[in-house]
Amino acid sequence: MDTLKELYKIGSGPSSSHTMGPQRAARRFMDKNPDANSYRCTLYGSLAATGKGHLTDYIIEKTIAPKSVEIIWRADINPEFHPNGMKLEALDKDGNSYDEWTVFSVGGGTLAEEGKRNETTGKVYYEHSKLDDIIAYCKEREMNFVEYVLEREDDDFLDFMNGIADAMKAAIDKGIETNTVIPGKLNLKRRAPRFYKKYLATKDYTTLDYAFALAASEENASGGNIVTAPTCGAAGVIPGVFYSLMVHNGYTKQHVIEGLIVAGLIGNLVKTNASISGAEVGCQGEVGTACSMAAAGAAYLFGGTLEQIEYAAEIGLEHHLGMTCDPVYGYVQIPCIERNAMAAERAIAAAKYALNTEGTHTISFDQVTVTMKETGIDLMDKYRETAKGGLAKWFEC
Repeated sequence: MDTLKELYKIGSGPSSSHTMGPQRAARRFMDKNPDANSYRCTLYGSLAATGKGHLTDYIIEKTIAPKSVEIIWRADINPEFHPNGMKLEALDKDGNSYDEWTVFSVGGGTLAEEGKRNETTGKVYYEHSKLDDIIAYCKEREMNFVEYVLEREDDDFLDFMNGIADAMKAAIDKGIETNTVIPGKLNLKRRAPRFYKKYLATKDYTTLDYAFALAASEENASGGNIVTAPTCGAAGVIPGVFYSLMVHNGYTKQHVIEGLIVAGLIGNLVKTNASISGAEVGCQGEVGTACSMAAAGAAYLFGGTLEQIEYAAEIGLEHHLGMTCDPVYGYVQIPCIERNAMAAERAIAAAKYALNTEGTHTISFDQVTVTMKETGIDLMDKYRETAKGGLAKWFEC
């Protein structure tokens, strides 16, 4: 598996696969072809179907400016390798293409060429790709999951994670102070400030969990600066859980960073063995994975054993199996924002449930990860980030 630095990324919302990924692709192609007179970008599958709502065209045009780029929308072509396909072309002064690159945005802002998914071009950070194997390794050496990760990451990893924690907190801080309407024709009013005010009056933990998850999610929906955890669409779950525990239960920033490390290990396993792309496996791969990550991190902070942490992660993912990705108008707003808040609460419930057991159970995390991938592949196209079905069908794009 690759470094956790490729899982947690700081960037602008609203979508890691539809904005961050295409932005990275456009920048990379432009750097390769700086002398092009202009460019052309063809968007396929989900990138084309919900690209307007996800600001895909906007971010590509902004990245390539001041040079021009022609955007071609081909939602009718759904690439077999991954639904989020795009072809970039460099054009000469006569409009002729002299270089092209087809690439796929496979989730969380990560790019892959066809047939090269999950390939690492440099250092292989993790020799294990199954949680059961990691647990066996840790038990043999009397290590916890944080120690396991730190043994494999680069020397600057803790500095990197400190920045990730700061970016999450900044998104929450801005979100609970901002009362503007979220951009888009839904005209959604932000709810995080109201929920936070209610928490201050009641000191109810769940209300705070909701408030912080909403704050980060609403920042993401507004194009604000967030952390992919593991994606933009699920960017509220983990900040909601860890920072509400920090404020309400007295955990320190160091505790939060350790929780994020455990959560990141879980997210990396899902990314490697299944998918974190809503366009490929539905929202079970985004919010479901985020819930699993947060549940594992919370179980670690609560003092859980390796087995209890694994169980918490399994519960978080298992009970999101089959969740569709059906964004209204293609925005990362309905049902995405509220769904983040619900998953944040469910993560805490999963951790508490697991810690009430000895950690033994029937379906392993590794097994449910495979099942999630298989379930996602079986989902109809209209339930995988195309805004053609589900809740989205009630609103015409």
